[in-house]
Amino acid sequence: MRTTMPATLSDARWFTSSYSNGQGGECVEGALLDGGQMAIRDTKDRQRGAFVFPAAAWGAFIDTIKES
Repeated sequence: MRTTMPATLSDARWFTSSYSNGQGGECVEGALLDGGQMAIRDTKDRQRGAFVFPAAAWGAFIDTIKES
């Protein structure tokens, strides 16, 4: 599956996962990108970059979690 990667994530609107906490827990941020793509990064190490998932892959992941 070929997907268009964003040129930059600098304009992404990041949000913190509702499962993250302010006490050093597993902190994850996400950003919904153009075309339904989803970017995920570590809140504690933002400089390492992000994983970008195609819309179909992200949707399948969320569907699987909901089924669990």
